[in-house]
Amino acid sequence: MSTQTPRKLTMAQAISEAIAQEMERDADVFVLGEDIAKYGGIFGATAGLLARFRKERVMDTPISETAFIGTAIGAAAEGLRPIAELMFVDFFGVCMDMIYNHMAKNTYMSGGRVRLPMVLMTATGGGYNDAAQHSQCLWSTFAHMPGIKVVVPSNAYDAKGLMTQAIRDDNPVLFMFHKGIMGLPWMSYFVGSTTEVPPEAYTVPFGQARVVREGADLTIVTLSQMVHKSVLAAEQLAAAGIQAEVLDLRTLVPLDRAAVLGSVRKTGRLLVADEDYLSFGLTGEIAALVAENLDSVGLRAPVRRLAVPDVPIPYSRPLEQFVIPPVGSLVAAAGALMSARKPAGSAS
Repeated sequence: MSTQTPRKLTMAQAISEAIAQEMERDADVFVLGEDIAKYGGIFGATAGLLARFRKERVMDTPISETAFIGTAIGAAAEGLRPIAELMFVDFFGVCMDMIYNHMAKNTYMSGGRVRLPMVLMTATGGGYNDAAQHSQCLWSTFAHMPGIKVVVPSNAYDAKGLMTQAIRDDNPVLFMFHKGIMGLPWMSYFVGSTTEVPPEAYTVPFGQARVVREGADLTIVTLSQMVHKSVLAAEQLAAAGIQAEVLDLRTLVPLDRAAVLGSVRKTGRLLVADEDYLSFGLTGEIAALVAENLDSVGLRAPVRRLAVPDVPIPYSRPLEQFVIPPVGSLVAAAGALMSARKPAGSAS
């Protein structure tokens, strides 16, 4: 019998390990971006890769997001499997043409003759006072664009499996990791994101949400760092006799619609929690999904949404903590949901 202690990794370590294993397996995989080589990525996602694979496959680039994402697109079109890191998702504006008009559309524009097996990974999220231009999530912005798969892990196990799946996919994948759950020593983070991770390579399929905590009274649909806040909220709710089910979407494109509807059918109540902006985003999409299926989903109360209000993320710590939904707001929203009345027109 093995007495080996289960191995735990941070999300940063898990992502780096996934990339390294795929680089060992496939010589066509390489990495490029700003400060990803010698520095190992400012959030640790490429730590240790330069020493193993040298500068020919781990490339620091100039500060030109358009140039290095365009390079990745061209390399993918020629049969390589590049992984480009956009340091902050907030920087997408300077390279939007490459992402939206080339990465997302070139396979379609070529009638399927040009494959783009590439990964664009990027850091998201606030919580450490980096202000409006370095603290957004924006995954709904990219999920709105046909042609890109959007992956948003919440823990180390999923991060490794989803990154491996992303690298092996023959389509463009946007891999979005939240800075606040990477396990960085210089930044506070939710320890629940550091999990046991098998040493061997494995994949987590896209489009399969995960029930993190089972419950019968209400469903909390969420993703990324908000998963951990939702679990903490569910524990507080349980002390008050309310059993909340927490559903981690894991990917937005493809979206596991069946998992959402199945959970809401069971509980009859839905709270959608997100760190992206409230208007025209994920919370509205999930609410619309349930609304379109009211003939088969028996809601006991109107859907509630909790997300960042439509304001830039503040630099001020108290203001930032106010606009990014905290655990207490989740508890309050769930409590209000439990006392709300059944909406008219919902199935019994």
